[in-house]
Amino acid sequence: MNEKLLSLKDEIKSRLGETQDLTDLDKIRVSYLGKKGSITALLKGMKDLPNEERKTFGAEVNKLKAQVAQLIEERLAELKEKEIQREITLMPQFDITSPVALARGSYHPITLVQRECEKIFSSMGFNIEDYSEIVTDYECFEALNIPKHHPARDMQDTYYLDNGQLLKSHTSAAQNAILKKYGKGLIENGTPIKAIFPGRCFRNEATDACHENTFFQMEGVMVDKDISISNLIYFMKTMLSEVFKKDIKVRLRPGFFPFVEPGFELDISCLICGGEGCPSCKHSGWLELCPCGMIHPNVLREGGIDPEKYTGFAFGLGLTRLAMMKYGIKDIRDLNSGSLKALSQFTDDE
Repeated sequence: MNEKLLSLKDEIKSRLGETQDLTDLDKIRVSYLGKKGSITALLKGMKDLPNEERKTFGAEVNKLKAQVAQLIEERLAELKEKEIQREITLMPQFDITSPVALARGSYHPITLVQRECEKIFSSMGFNIEDYSEIVTDYECFEALNIPKHHPARDMQDTYYLDNGQLLKSHTSAAQNAILKKYGKGLIENGTPIKAIFPGRCFRNEATDACHENTFFQMEGVMVDKDISISNLIYFMKTMLSEVFKKDIKVRLRPGFFPFVEPGFELDISCLICGGEGCPSCKHSGWLELCPCGMIHPNVLREGGIDPEKYTGFAFGLGLTRLAMMKYGIKDIRDLNSGSLKALSQFTDDE
């Protein structure tokens, strides 16, 4: 009986040495170790053996079964390694020292405009701050002189979360935190509060050529003694002239915002149509760019600053619309389209 097992083992070794294909190897495995395989048949035939031989024979067959399984695994590893080497040989050769033409990436136009504005205001002594996109009702409304049930809340549809917080509908939501952060330096050392805080805002409104439900703003504040509207106009004119590299025609219109008094709308002449009228400016020739004004005394007081001693201005610059004006983008929806072909044309090259 042992001779039969040794002969079967030699037969299997011979067949494994000859096979050069994974498919054939699997056929060999099935022919010996499968449900109807030769070794499996030996185990099934043990019932016909005398009791005194059954135990010894069973141990020998199981030993052979384990050895065959090991041989098949080893041959499988060899054939896989040969297949890998064959694929490597067939791969085209590359000269890693030769120059490669790589496509250059680019920043999003809003990112370019934001960085440019940050650079301009930083050169004028403003600190650059960041703030969360998820804020509280207090930060977005009450701290800005917009108490509960105030009619001004009807001016914007806000995305409220289940926990009572909300997606900030304007960057002014950071204003209270900024006043408190720098207020001590103003009161104790006389250091003016000068800060900008760009960020993404969200409003639940219909989209068109000049409106999106997700857009970018940049809030700016300056608080000190004897700050006036003339300071506001100076900083805004300086920023616009630097961004557009030329004098820009602007106008101030009276506007109501609960957090400033007096409040204004700063418009710039539409650079896409030259002031003649187009869908981007709603055919008015002017594009609303920047709500602004003198910070309301209640807002200063809520931020821990005495409005009897200090005054300040605030503005909410629309970075998305500024990018449209700078690069001549006619439809605001193109900025969120994800089209690399459209967006890759914008670079930070001077």
